[in-house]
Amino acid sequence: MTVAAPGVDFKLQARDVRKTFVTRGGKQVVALDGIDVHARPGEFVSLVGPSGCGKSTLLYILGGFVRPDGGSVACDGAVVRGPGPERGIVFQEFALFPWKTVLGNVEYGLIERGVPPAERRERARRYLAMVNLAGIEGSYPKELSGGMKQRVAIARTLAVEPDVLLMDEPFGALDAQTRAMLQVELMRIWESTRTTIVFVTHALDEAIFLSDRIYVFSQRPARVKAVIDVDIERPRDREAMLDDPAYATLHHRLAQLLRSEESADDGSGRAG
Repeated sequence: MTVAAPGVDFKLQARDVRKTFVTRGGKQVVALDGIDVHARPGEFVSLVGPSGCGKSTLLYILGGFVRPDGGSVACDGAVVRGPGPERGIVFQEFALFPWKTVLGNVEYGLIERGVPPAERRERARRYLAMVNLAGIEGSYPKELSGGMKQRVAIARTLAVEPDVLLMDEPFGALDAQTRAMLQVELMRIWESTRTTIVFVTHALDEAIFLSDRIYVFSQRPARVKAVIDVDIERPRDREAMLDDPAYATLHHRLAQLLRSEESADDGSGRAG
């Protein structure tokens, strides 16, 4: 397990994070049991693990939306006590306002932050162009495909220019072709902005293609089972990567780690 060393400059760091939920029946369920995760400035870090193991819970703790019961989270060395503009989040559900245009959706966060009208419109248009949606500013969400809606959601988060982008299975609801296309788009955006990204996914090929480092979680109560560096040269071409022996080796190792967790499941529903 990788544990942050004192004095190392991390953009985002979780140390010994613990979280327990209480069910409606009064039963305590331990979701996270001593999690250590960190991301350096400009890194792309992915979290993988069995369904329901606590990956999304950790992401919401990193975002300040959920408070841990133990341990700590810091962004640029400052303790995270709630949501902040330096951390933006993209959910699996598009969460767009149906009554607002594409431009209005992207401008929303900028309005909340008091950005002047001319500046926020320019910035919103710039980030829509970055996700290849220039020209549809006046459209409404009902007129968009799922992939286009997720592009709008990404542009809306990027427009506030967070230091850290937290992404909770943002492509999980999309078809395979759209998902692959948006992975390439996200890679291109990340390479141009070098925003620190923490990305939750179930797809191992997605994690390998995008990431510098992958954290593998155990069954609930979640612990970090393995930390794996993705030593595949950047920039990456998706088709070339799939033919790379290093990719096959890494995919096999990750799959084995997850299979061992599935076989360890005692049938009690821990996997969620």
